[in-house]
Formats: sequence, C-alpha cells, structure tokens
Amino acid sequence: MIFNLFKRKEKNETVEDSLFVDMHSHVLPGIDDGADSPEDALELLRAFQAFGYKKLIATPHIMGDFFRNTPEIISEKLQLLQCLIRGNNLSITLEAAAEYYLDEWFMAKLRSGEKVLTFGDNYLLFETSYINESAFLDEALFLMKTQGYKPVMAHPERYTYLYSDFSLFKKIYEKGVLFQVNINSLSGYYSKAAQTYAAKLIDHSMVDMLGSDCHGTRHIEAMKKARSSKHYKKALQLNLLNNYL
Repeated sequence: MIFNLFKRKEKNETVEDSLFVDMHSHVLPGIDDGADSPEDALELLRAFQAFGYKKLIATPHIMGDFFRNTPEIISEKLQLLQCLIRGNNLSITLEAAAEYYLDEWFMAKLRSGEKVLTFGDNYLLFETSYINESAFLDEALFLMKTQGYKPVMAHPERYTYLYSDFSLFKKIYEKGVLFQVNINSLSGYYSKAAQTYAAKLIDHSMVDMLGSDCHGTRHIEAMKKARSSKHYKKALQLNLLNNYL
C-alpha cells in the first residue's frame, strides 16, 4: 500500500526505554505563545536536560491570523538561544522547524512551492482546528507528499471533530500521515477525552512520535506526572521516530 512508504523505519532490535529527542516545543522566546523571554527559554531547556533529553526541535507556530513567523525570524531566535546554551554550559542540542496551522496562508505556501521548515528526514509538522475538520486536508497532504515532505499531524488526540468515530483517525493515518501524540495528553492534562484517544492510538500502534508541545513551566510540571503513566511506558515500546531525529 502506498501509505507504507511514509511510515516509520523498520523496527530496531533494541527498544529504547527513554526519549532523547523532543520534536515539538515552543521554547524559542517571544515569537508565539510559548516562552516569553530568553530567561524563560533557558529554564525550560534546563528542565528538558534534567529529564534526560539530549536534543530539542523547537516548532514555533506559523498561523496566518496570529503568528506570521518566517524562516528568518525563527532562525534569528534559534541562533540567540543556541548562543545562550553555549554561554550557560548546557549540553542539550537545539534545532528548529515549525508547526504550521492548516489555513489559507499555509495552503498558499504549498501551492506556490515555497520552501517550508521541516525537521529530521523532511518531516513537516502541521495542526488543524481543534473543533472543525479542515476542508484543505486532502489537498494539503497531496501537495506535501508530491513536494517530498512527510506529513506529521500534531496531537491528533486533541481534535474533537474526530471523536465521533475512531475510524476517522484510521482514515487519516492510512493516507500516510504520521501521528504525534502530546506526552501530557497521557495524564489527562488537556481533557479526559484527549487522554482516552491518546491511549487508544497507542493501543492501536498508531503513534510515530511523542512530543512535549511545551509552552512553559506549567507543561514541565505536567510532564513529570505524564511520564509515569502506563501509556507513556507503553508508547516507548512502539518504534517511535524521536530518537532517530
């Protein structure tokens, strides 16, 4: 089947019992609803290092109505934070991509062939409205794939428009979309329903990446609980892509 071309690597013989790479966070300061200042960002990076992470991929929002970030804006903030990492003797590595909101602004970029920000093996992180199905999804996936991107849907367990029938998740997944579940969903941080569907996706081996989606210290505190949950440990038994990034 075609969608298998976009799925995860062949399973490694050794199963990682920890995550060393986080591929979804909002730690770049002052450009979205994440870290407010360089000092706040450093506090978050220290916390991730204490968790055992070796690498973070920052994914600031790009949204036509709110956060019109550009590769240049993101690169400038990335370089600033990388300098602070070195200056404060942190051992964690920091890279950056973006979390694209599936709106007209993003569609215009895809239709024009404008280069967008990716991470790892050309993975492209995107999100949709939490409550309304996007009319652009099928076209967006077609354009992403034909341009060589590998689409990763951020936190599908939080999209309430999928809750009416679990087969709706399967329908998207079988189109070659990788699923990234938020770690804090596993403790019910966002809602009981999000926790239920995160667990169900893990049970069905439909999770390719776990992400912190960290915006601030509130998410760090919540992660301490989520990382001890049954389904977090079960997710680590899947062939997650995190540690390959």
